[in-house]
Amino acid sequence: MLFCPFCFNSGSGSTLCGEHRRIWQEAMTFGPRIERIEPQFAAANGYVHIYPAGVVIEPRLLNVTVGGQEAVIKAAGPKRIIAQLPEAFSGEPECIVESGIDITPPFGHGFANARAEGLHNVSSPAVDPETGAIYAMRSGGRGMQLTNTLYRLEPDGYLDELPVQVMNPSGLAFGPDGKLYVTNRALGELYVIDNDLEAMRISSGLGIATGIAFDKDGLIYVGDRSGTIFRSEPGGIPEQFAMIEPSVAAFHLAFGPDDRLYVTAPGLASRDAIYAVDGQGRVETFLRAFGRPQGLAFDRDGNIYLAANHQGRQGIFRVSPAKEVEWIASAHAPVGLCFSAKGEMVIATHHELYSFDAGIFGTLV
Repeated sequence: MLFCPFCFNSGSGSTLCGEHRRIWQEAMTFGPRIERIEPQFAAANGYVHIYPAGVVIEPRLLNVTVGGQEAVIKAAGPKRIIAQLPEAFSGEPECIVESGIDITPPFGHGFANARAEGLHNVSSPAVDPETGAIYAMRSGGRGMQLTNTLYRLEPDGYLDELPVQVMNPSGLAFGPDGKLYVTNRALGELYVIDNDLEAMRISSGLGIATGIAFDKDGLIYVGDRSGTIFRSEPGGIPEQFAMIEPSVAAFHLAFGPDDRLYVTAPGLASRDAIYAVDGQGRVETFLRAFGRPQGLAFDRDGNIYLAANHQGRQGIFRVSPAKEVEWIASAHAPVGLCFSAKGEMVIATHHELYSFDAGIFGTLV
């Protein structure tokens, strides 16, 4: 009996099994190639699913490169390769699969290197609607006062340290007044940053203060991860607005086009919820499907974009108003995202910022 040299299943007179004979015939007709890569966007060090065609996979000789750097192959079969991207790559963001027998032409895709490193993000970044600068954090351990904790990434790529002192920044949001608001989870305080030069405390007694959001009337909402969402006018006395199951990490907040406040509260369960809170503070579960859901944002069509884990995948997921879930970006240890006025999607991981020309336009509230 003859055996296929690639999988050692029974072959025919040509020794190739049925599946590898089909691949060989396809390669002879169309040539080896990559048909698609999922998801649509992928940050360095993230996982991708590569779908080759006309390629005879020899696992012992298989090699995947992105931007000239070798990716780590996690699983491989004749129809799909799962690979972890290199931590950084140079040259064109193109993928090549070498099987030991075949080599595919370079396949361009939405890969991105980090735009900023050395951060400690615990929530979504924020985009200045006037200048397009991206604000991020170096939060540090609770109660730890670092020398610099707030950073501004200019559109030209320069990362600047803000000369202000806010311990453990945990939530960032621009208000209707165009100013940056920041929470301090160690002391339960809310600050407003004046001209990037001075941090003024405007509220206290906010528990373990984390996420921030503004409604259409300019009221500010702050999530205390112990279980309370506070509401107030900027500088006013906070009042309890809603109660949600406590989180082990943070409350992340964003207003939807239906004027409800959407909240994630990552816990230890494999299926945590996105909550929706109406104007009277009544809480309902919008969707329970994600592992460790964190920062979220809305686009103009009412879709939610969420940093989370879902069905063995990690990164950014789009949730439609009909609650359909789509994996749109891969990133390792994502904590949040935001959108620029130019349609860029900016993803924050624990220590980096990535951006993609996604053509997605978000909402401020």
